[in-house]
Amino acid sequence: MSQVAVNDSINDSIDDDSTDSGPEAALPSAMTVALVQLALAAGGFGIGTGEFAIMGLLPNVADTFSVTTPQAGYVISAYALGVVIGAPVIAVLAAKMARRTLLLCLMLLFAVGNILSAIAPTFESFAVLRFITGLPHGAYFGVAALVAASMVPAHRRARAVGRVMLGLTVATLLGTPLTTFFGQALDWQVAFLTVGIIGLVTVALIWFYVPHDKVAEGASALRELGAFRRPQILLTLGIAAVGYGGMFAMFSYIASTTTQVAMLPETAVALMLVLFGVGMNAGNVIGSWLADKSLLGTIGGSLVYNIVVLTMFSLTASNPYMLGLCVFLVGCGFAAGPALQTRLMDVAADAQTLAAASNHSAFNIANALGAWLGGLVIAWGYGFEATGYVGAVLSFLGLFVFAASLRLELRSRTA
Repeated sequence: MSQVAVNDSINDSIDDDSTDSGPEAALPSAMTVALVQLALAAGGFGIGTGEFAIMGLLPNVADTFSVTTPQAGYVISAYALGVVIGAPVIAVLAAKMARRTLLLCLMLLFAVGNILSAIAPTFESFAVLRFITGLPHGAYFGVAALVAASMVPAHRRARAVGRVMLGLTVATLLGTPLTTFFGQALDWQVAFLTVGIIGLVTVALIWFYVPHDKVAEGASALRELGAFRRPQILLTLGIAAVGYGGMFAMFSYIASTTTQVAMLPETAVALMLVLFGVGMNAGNVIGSWLADKSLLGTIGGSLVYNIVVLTMFSLTASNPYMLGLCVFLVGCGFAAGPALQTRLMDVAADAQTLAAASNHSAFNIANALGAWLGGLVIAWGYGFEATGYVGAVLSFLGLFVFAASLRLELRSRTA
């Protein structure tokens, strides 16, 4: 399916009041697009802050609930599992729901889940609440990406998706370090209360700025489920699930790597989070631009890039300067995010919502897989720095999935 055809398919779900049938008339004004992207990015900022702040606060959470740091890492996996399950289930169940309404419901659930996480009385209840809070994550980003992409020309879709994801990457630069700092200085529960408030603000922004839409003709749960019958969708999701677990294997334990391997003070953890955030923002902007030029080239190139920088991380983590550099470079690997999201739009045909939402399920499978494997190598005595080697292996395996997708693509072009 061509990019223009895909964009037209996405546009079908947006209520267009114009009577002009020309292609330009179907697109809203630049100000409308900017306000919508701002509202959607605010949700990404809240989600990103909530998802990544816990990684810098794991030692604090472990102390509060009297568990080990690797055990505390299970709440990261619980959240990721919520995303994995929630994205496809919500996408199917909400197939006949207007996207604006769905976005409002998803962000409200996210806000309430974070506020309740801040007052969880036990480690078990905290883990359950993190699972519940993760449920709307993937569906929100997937639907937000579809809404953003539908409002711009086809050749600018990846950049529109990248602007929505900018909320996520800015969260790693500002939201996560700030909540980590105040969480360490005051109480880690403050971080989740803050994220809950951001979620409520996002609900208001979506209410005011995201236009009302109508459900696409013929939308149904059965049609959405058809996404999983398409090999390219499954392969693209596999690339994300396997190939990008390395970022999370490394980053899940960055606090302990900073203090116990590089022997830096606890205050340096916030600096590492900032460096990671700068890298993610740079990768998001550059990756969005590259993806509009070459989707497959951006995806394949980022996997090779990850192998190199994650290996370098393990080899040099004991050096504070090299640790900072490698954390930045690993963050740049987020360049693949907009590319994979846009790739799913190309191969999803009429099952756009489920395919788009499942992208974040795949990334959170990578999150859970990376955190789990990283915890295993640490428990086996290889040290926190060995998480980079785990990431490099996962990226290498992701290349095999990418090769299968590329081979299928070439066959379909020559058929």
